[in-house]
Amino acid sequence: MPYSELLIKPMREDLTRLGIEETRTPEQVDAALQQTPGTVMVIVNSVCGCAAGKARPGVALALNHNVLPAKMITVFAGADIEATERARSYFKGYQPSSPSIALLQNGQVVHIMERYQIEGRGAEEIASELTKAFDQHCAAVSQDATVTD
Repeated sequence: MPYSELLIKPMREDLTRLGIEETRTPEQVDAALQQTPGTVMVIVNSVCGCAAGKARPGVALALNHNVLPAKMITVFAGADIEATERARSYFKGYQPSSPSIALLQNGQVVHIMERYQIEGRGAEEIASELTKAFDQHCAAVSQDATVTD
């Protein structure tokens, strides 16, 4: 049985208020991962303490960086069950882990932080690892970029 929406609403909002797109169906996950050029960050959110005290705050700190993924999505383990399963299906070679944070390019994992890499670290350490991964796998976003035909 999925978690109560009343229980997890604030946990969802920890990420969505940062501009991270909630993907609640397998089709939304596929669309985000298959139709986005560049790097997509996928956050598997969770009710556990390491998600609340480490993963979500670490992501929030990392988003202050000047290099970010092209798209950022989240699924909620234990609530968006089918969407979470679909997201995890892209994490080939990795066991299901909640929370987890992955960077994907062309549907392939290029960087992942699994629960065991999150639960023993503070938010600042998680943010530091994420920003290093952003620098390696994401394109810099220019504040004054213009589009030309």
